Amino acid sequence: MTHMNAEIKAELLALGKIDVEPSLLPRPSRSTAGPGTGLRSIFFKSGGHRVRLEITSDSPLKMVQQDGAVVILKDNKELVRGVIDPVVAHCPEQTYITISEQCRYDCKFCSVPKFQGKIKTLDQVLEIVEKVKKSGNLKTIAFTSGVATTPENEIDRVVEYVQAVKKYNVPIGVAVYPTKDSSQRLKDAGVTEVKYNVETMDQEIFERVCSGRKGHSLDFILTSLGDAVKVFGKNRVSSNIIIGLGETDECVRKGVEYLAKMGVIAVLRPITISPYRKGEISATRPSAERLLKLTKISRDILKKYDLDVEDSQTMCLPCTGCDLTPCRDV
Repeated sequence: MTHMNAEIKAELLALGKIDVEPSLLPRPSRSTAGPGTGLRSIFFKSGGHRVRLEITSDSPLKMVQQDGAVVILKDNKELVRGVIDPVVAHCPEQTYITISEQCRYDCKFCSVPKFQGKIKTLDQVLEIVEKVKKSGNLKTIAFTSGVATTPENEIDRVVEYVQAVKKYNVPIGVAVYPTKDSSQRLKDAGVTEVKYNVETMDQEIFERVCSGRKGHSLDFILTSLGDAVKVFGKNRVSSNIIIGLGETDECVRKGVEYLAKMGVIAVLRPITISPYRKGEISATRPSAERLLKLTKISRDILKKYDLDVEDSQTMCLPCTGCDLTPCRDV
């Protein structure tokens, strides 16, 4: 039996899509967060590694059932065997909830503005959490949210929801747009970890793809991340760097190190090129070789600054599905 290793996972992530045999799809997950909004996906686990793949009929990868096992074929040849990893809420082992499925900003890599979905009420959020609790799978809670009106109003809503769920006594993670006082307010409400996404450490790319973020410059996000480390401490603050927007490897290396010096763990996220953004953005899904190279660089930088991915409890770093994660995968 071939188990997934870092090289196989990188190969799967580089393609990012898979054709799934219908019998294996009783309930695929549909993303309501970020670039993958509106796309169906499936989580696969093997050899201690997990990967999330978009479901499509147009892929050289195919997931089938053979002899009681779940097998991924590439060009009709067996690549790896494992199991489908069941989703609790948005991802395995976590109750990960998108509060505002709409956003006033128009970042060119993100599909949320194209959908302008619903805003979950507190009762709806509590219903999700209670359902997971009754199933016996409530281990962590995580919230993410677009900006329906203003970042300040979104923080008000998230703080209210966090205060309502802290009674469950599990770690709580929050991934939002920061405000001047968001870190302290979230910490006081009961949040364990925060994630403020820089998206890219290339200033020119940021200004091009995130031009709609008025008042949310790259410098402001970096300042907010520094403040967050002071409030939450080591291994409790992270930030996405999207790979595939045209940035150089050296830019990624410098960005990971800049964040690590601050005490922030970078999540290297392969770009999801959404069909809902066709023609609006120039992007290339990174190759397996590039993902492995950058993840090894990131791993070494994190070790240099004594940061430990495995200490993180919520959101992307323990999930690992969408990324090649230093120390956990490589």
